Amino acid sequence: MVTIELQNIRLQGYHGIYEGENKLGSVYEITVRVSYEEGQSVFDNVSETINYAEIYTIVKQRMLVATPLIEKLADDIAGLIKDQYPQSMEIVLSIYKLNAPIQGFEGKVGVTMHKRYDAEKK
Repeated sequence: MVTIELQNIRLQGYHGIYEGENKLGSVYEITVRVSYEEGQSVFDNVSETINYAEIYTIVKQRMLVATPLIEKLADDIAGLIKDQYPQSMEIVLSIYKLNAPIQGFEGKVGVTMHKRYDAEKK
């Protein structure tokens, strides 16, 4: 199995349930891991693998759509990746809000979603 990883992507987003979050926005940190069976690949061409630049584009475009819950955001991104790369066997996606609107809180809050797919389900 091969895993393509994009770690600690930082993007501005307008997600959240609290007043003003969809206007002020926040910086988010996203890590994506997409695993697939390599089969007979010899890795001579990007078409034999999952293109990490395309994964980044999927994440970046979906982050532009304001969403109340980051769980929904993570689920949508995983679905878009699976649609683009049906050979995906596992997608692990973490999204962290770096400036959570919690008084006195220092750190980051987030969600990690782990999707597993059967080989037959493409």
